[in-house]
Formats: sequence, structure tokens, C-alpha cells
Amino acid sequence: MDDPELCKYPLADLCEPGFWNPTEPEVASLQAYLKKGGFLIIDDFAGNHIFNLEGQLRRVLPEARMLPIPVEHPVFDSFYKIESFEGYIHPYAQVQTQFLGVFENNDPTKRLMVAINYNGDLAEYWEFSDSGYFAIDLSNESYKLGVNYIVYALTR
Repeated sequence: MDDPELCKYPLADLCEPGFWNPTEPEVASLQAYLKKGGFLIIDDFAGNHIFNLEGQLRRVLPEARMLPIPVEHPVFDSFYKIESFEGYIHPYAQVQTQFLGVFENNDPTKRLMVAINYNGDLAEYWEFSDSGYFAIDLSNESYKLGVNYIVYALTR
């Protein structure tokens, strides 16, 4: 997260945040990136790993809070219209994914800075979409959400 090239990209992805322990330079760089308009996707974690994520995010954005992202939020309609979260489940834990966000000034009407797929692993569906490990519908829905994240990041 402290790569000087980070700010050249409108979108970043963080996986397995239950084990994330950023250095102080990484914290400062990610904070600057997000405040300048960067968009971060956090994916591939479940259960109590959310506690580490919350603690590390507070280092990056001390005032920020993880809030539910309502299905009506523009991120879920930036390309594909996602009307329900029912089809999003963790591929191994088999629990419903919850979509949380960090919003500018903790205001859900302002810019979504961080999209958090809690109890989710969209990238797993992407990675194995051609293998037959998971139902095609699950992979397709995960691709739709990924496309929405990209379009949202590029247009906000």
C-alpha cells in the first residue's frame, strides 16, 4: 500500500484482511490514496477477521466507520442492476455476504471510499469460474458486482 504508483490507479484490492498489518508508511499512503479519490475493495474473509480489519482501517481513517451499503446505493447500479444480496454467499463458509462500506465523512449519501465484502470471497468465484467448482450463477453474479465496483470507481 505504500507503492508510489498506487495513486495512478483508481481502484485497489485487498484480500484476507484478517491478517493485514500495514506498516506506518502503508497506513499513511493508503489514507492519502483514499482521500484523493481512490477506491478500495476488501474481499476474501469471514467471521472474526472483521475485528482486525476494523482496527487496521481505524489506523488508516481514524474517524471512519464501517456501515452497511444499502442495495439501493449507486455502486449496485453503476452498470448491472443488483436488486438483492441473496445470491452472494461465501464459497466455503456458506454464509450470506454482507456489504459494508466506508463513506466519506461517514455519510452514506457521499462517496463510497471502501467496499467491504464481509463473509464473502468474490475473487474466489472469479478465479475458478472456468473450473466447475462453483455454480455458474454464483460466478456470474460475482462478475457483475466486480464490474459494478470498477465502473463505480472510474466514475466517482
